[in-house]
Formats: sequence, structure tokens, C-alpha cells
Amino acid sequence: MNKNTCLYGNWDSAITPALIVSDSLSLDEPRLSANALYYIERRPQENGRCVIVQVTGKDRIDLLPPPYSARSRVHEYGGGAYYVAAKAGRDTVYFVNDADQDIYRVFEGNIERLTTAAHRRFADFISDDKNQRLIAVCEEHHEQKVINTLVSIDIDSGEITSLQQGEDFYASPRISPDSRWLCWQSWNHPNMPWDSNRLWLAEISASGELSSPVTIAGGDGISTFQPQWSPDGWLYYVSDDDGWWHIYRCHVETGASNEKLTSGEKEFGLPQWVFAQSTFAFLDQHTLVCSYQDSGRNILATLDLRQTAENREPRPVGNRWQSFDGICARDGRLCFIGAAPDCFPQLVDARLQPPGKAQTPTGQAAGQTARQNLDGHIVQSPSKLPVADEYYARAEPVCFNNRHGQTVYANYYPPTHPEHRPDTNQAPPLIVICHGGPTGQSSLALDPRKLFWTSRGFALLDVNYSGSTGYGREYRERLQGKWGVLDVQDCCDAALHAVEQGLADKERLIIRGSSAGGFTVLAALTFEQVFSAGASYYGISDLCTLATDTHKFEARYLDRLVGPWPEQKTLYEQRSPINHSDQLNCPVIFFQGLEDKVVPKEQAEAMFRVLADKGLPVAAQYYPGEQHGFRQAETIMQSLENELAFYQWVLDLKDKDQIHFSGAIEVKNLGTSD
Repeated sequence: MNKNTCLYGNWDSAITPALIVSDSLSLDEPRLSANALYYIERRPQENGRCVIVQVTGKDRIDLLPPPYSARSRVHEYGGGAYYVAAKAGRDTVYFVNDADQDIYRVFEGNIERLTTAAHRRFADFISDDKNQRLIAVCEEHHEQKVINTLVSIDIDSGEITSLQQGEDFYASPRISPDSRWLCWQSWNHPNMPWDSNRLWLAEISASGELSSPVTIAGGDGISTFQPQWSPDGWLYYVSDDDGWWHIYRCHVETGASNEKLTSGEKEFGLPQWVFAQSTFAFLDQHTLVCSYQDSGRNILATLDLRQTAENREPRPVGNRWQSFDGICARDGRLCFIGAAPDCFPQLVDARLQPPGKAQTPTGQAAGQTARQNLDGHIVQSPSKLPVADEYYARAEPVCFNNRHGQTVYANYYPPTHPEHRPDTNQAPPLIVICHGGPTGQSSLALDPRKLFWTSRGFALLDVNYSGSTGYGREYRERLQGKWGVLDVQDCCDAALHAVEQGLADKERLIIRGSSAGGFTVLAALTFEQVFSAGASYYGISDLCTLATDTHKFEARYLDRLVGPWPEQKTLYEQRSPINHSDQLNCPVIFFQGLEDKVVPKEQAEAMFRVLADKGLPVAAQYYPGEQHGFRQAETIMQSLENELAFYQWVLDLKDKDQIHFSGAIEVKNLGTSD
């Protein structure tokens, strides 16, 4: 096919915003019972409704008709929104309904309400069959405070009883196979769960109370993750006791010392932004299947639990995917949400097969041979995009030294289009992406929103700046006390590195990010002079306001990222872009949900007014019904359309009479009819 040379940033593309949302279900929380596979579909076309889907053989059933939606709002971010309890060969599904945050029960097609608990939210629950109850994390909202506890919920009456209280946060209640023991996590301000937490264990008394709880792992400067009982009654968990998240186990009956099962510079854990995350599961009592990150790559592997310590290295599994979310397993069956640079996230149902029946392994560690291979099928692949594969931009790993000589990682996506070729006389405009968190990580999964940009002639650079996860505690803790400084410098240095490599046009550097990434955007535009435009999605402009006006989960997050509040108030003021608008001299566009409890709308409104009064080109769009992260199809479409139009306008990428904004958007100083 002959390709046309066309100006970067102005390529026609078949990947439209409407196409992106038309078939862009999000998949979450796969669960396996002896009877069926379950998972959640979040559907933008239904205003982000979260539907539990049951899969039995070739049959697929929506368990929740409208208006039910399975979504927890504990910690605002949720997760752990449903649980499958199997009894006498039949499944009962318990879920948190988004509208009222109460627990409902689904059994044989009937839905009934279990709790009527005003001001309470629930998450991360399990079934205690012996005592005819659920055990859950409960978050009780009062006018002046929020109280988090562990509770039991009678499955007949819905009566709620406190089991543990006094800590600021709880997570991961898990009951042993013989119903004798309960474990859980807790932590207190100013810690986040990836900073420090404790893993507790208690025996369940005959009356159902928790007897003499003891800490078995974690502590100051140690983060545990995903406690889980094996079929034969051992307690497994992840801990970064040695600076990397590794898998451990302990035998509660004997009280033997905790045994470390993995080693090396590998990460088997994740930051607990949401409940019920999973990086490992048990195929049977002898085999653990897990995913881990090694030098930025995600690898699927097995551990033979019968092997001695010196022979118990993870054995990579041959497969086509390079990310593995929500791993669950039982009776030799494995399910997860898999993705790769050439495939969108999809729900996989598989079994492990011996060598000789393999696909070509990808994503395995160099020098290792897969001992087993994955034999499975795709249950759901929601984002299909009816376009040629030649539209797919493949990530190219980037590693560079920042201005302090520290190693930083990123992924570069070149402009890619089957009918357009780059102009060899110029480099492309570059969009630097700042992930959220800031304790987050960029993903290698094929993303239609990234293709939206690369197919129009933009290059992307997705930066895992200092503070990101996946590279050990030391990398994660680089950002402590330096948020708004080191993350900003890393993103600027990443952009300039791309310019030096001939991968980007220095005069057309753009930066975009959401939430914490939005703060990095505004700080980079304010305190550095590298970028020509930026987009902030529900980003932070005033750290002082954030420190005093956010939800409980993150109320003390900034104590570590910036400094103790209010003792370091001056530092907060120095780092806040809103206080230094005189230094911000380039166009910015803002996108904000009006129901956001994490970063209230006032942050975007204030920054928009200041920049508009200054005479800078600026735009803002506010979305009713949206919270922290956009879920509605119309919102997703409009934000993409307007972000593109804004860049094309302020960077002269397209004739202005051909540029149009959509929806109720405020624009100032663009020379339009504003």
C-alpha cells in the first residue's frame, strides 16, 4: 500500500472516540467456583454500570439487571464488590450495590437485599459458613468522621456485628479452609498500605468472636499484600520485608517461622489502591500460579510447593500475554485478565499443559525455558476495534538516566498508521503521559485511547517516573518528600531524552495526566519550561486544599510525599501550581467530574480562573455524574475530542476553521467566540 505524507497530529484515523466507547467494556474481578466462572463488566454505554456475568460452559448470563450495579465505594476506589459462596453444589452471589452501598444476594435468579445500613459501605467480604455469616470491611460515614472496621453480617437477618475496630483501615479478611482461623490486614495514618501495614491472625471462638489476635507479618516499613489460604491450610502472603514484594508462607498450626518462597529483584505484589487484587492462586495444594514483574516485564509462572527452597524458582509459563490481572484458580483451572502490546485486555480461561503443546512463549525471563504452557480460550475480549492491525503502535521500552544520574523507565509509542508515513524532515509532536497514584505504573497492554493519539500522528511516552511501582521499594520511595519535584523532573528529562534521540519535536512537547498525574502535569508546566501544552484530568493544583479537603484513605498520603501537615505548610504552598501561576505560560485544558470526592472540582475551577484571567489559552469541561475517573461513554468521547481539538488549535496542527469543540466546554483566550 502506498502511504501518504501528512502533517503530524493531523492524520485522519478510523479510531474515533465513538469507536473506542462502542465496544469498550472494562473487565474486572474474575472469580472461580466449582460451578462457574464469574467476572464484572463495566459498560460505558450503560453509564458505567458494573454487571456481574456468570459463565457456565458456553452459556453467559447477566446476573444483575438494570439498575443494579456491583461497585463498592469503600476508600472511594472500591474493589472487592462481590463474593461467590458455594454450598450444596449451588452458588450464592453477594454483591455491593452502587446506588446504596448495601449488600444484596443473588440466588437462582432472585435478588434480595441483605443489609439496610444507612451511611455504611462494604467491601472485600467472604463467607463464614460455620457461623452463617459474611465477614467484610465496613466503612461508616458520619458528618465529621469516617470509621473503618471489620464486621460480620448474619446471612439470614442482615444484622451487623463489629469484629475488629480501632485501626484506621482494614482489608483482606480471609478465613481458613477449616473455618478455625481468620487473617486480615490493618494500617494507620499516615501510612498507605504500600508503606506499612500489619497482617493479623486470630482463632475464631465457638461464639464467632476473634480470640487473641497476633501480628504475623508486616510492621513499620514493611508492606504485606494478598493474604490467602492454600487448600491444605497454609497461609500465604506477599511482603516486601527485603525491599521487594515476595511470596511467603506460614503454618499457623505449628507456629513455624515464616518461610520466604521467592527471591531476587522481582515484584509479586501491587499497591493496594483497590480491594481484592490478586497476583497468585492455587491450581492445587502443590502448585501455585503467580505473576511477577521483572525489569518492567510481567511474567506468568508456577511454583512447585513440594520442592526444597534451593529448587523452588518460579517456572515461566509459555503464553502470549504480558500482563495478568485478577489471577484466580482451582482444580487445575486458571483464569485471569490478560493483555499484551498486541492485544486488548481479555478474560482468559485456561489450564496448564506439559511441554510440547505450547504456543511460542512470550514475556518470559531471558535464559529460562518454560516448563509448562498455557492451553486456554478467550471468554470475553471486549475491545476489538474493527481496524487493521497496522494501526497498532507497539511499545518500545526506554531506559535513561535523569538529571540526578538515577535510572528511570518509560515506554515509547511511535506514530503509527497504515496509510500515512512520517515526514522524515521533522520529528513528531510528543505526548508525555503521567500515570496516577503517584504510586502507580504504566501498562504495556494495548489501549485504544493510546491508539487514538498514535494513529493521528502523535508519539507517546508513558513514563514510570521515580515513585512508580514494579521496581522495588527503593524506587518507590525515591518520591518521598519530593512529589512535585522528582516526578516532574523525570517527566521533563524523559521528554528531552526523546528529543535527543530524534523521537520528538522539542517545540511540540505535550504533557497529560490524571489525578496525581494531573498534579505532575500542572507542576511541570509551572516549574519547568519544557512543554508547549498540557491536559489535566481531575488533577491537583492546590496541595494545601488537598491536605484538608479529601477523603479519609488519602487524608495523610501527602505526609510522606511532601511532608507532615500542617508543620510543612510552607512546602505545600511552594509546590502548589495555583500559587505560582505567574510561572505557567502555556495552554492547558482541564477535565473534571462534578461528583469527585478524591479531587474536588474546586481544584480545576480555581486553576482555570487564574489562567483565564492571566490571558493564557485555557479550556475546561465539567461532567455531571462523573466521579474520580470517567465511566460514561459520552464523557469519554467528548474529552478525547476536545483534548485533540485543543492541541491542534494551540500548536497549529490544523486549520483553525476545521477545528471544533463539542459539548458544554468553557474556552478562554483561544481567539474563538469565547
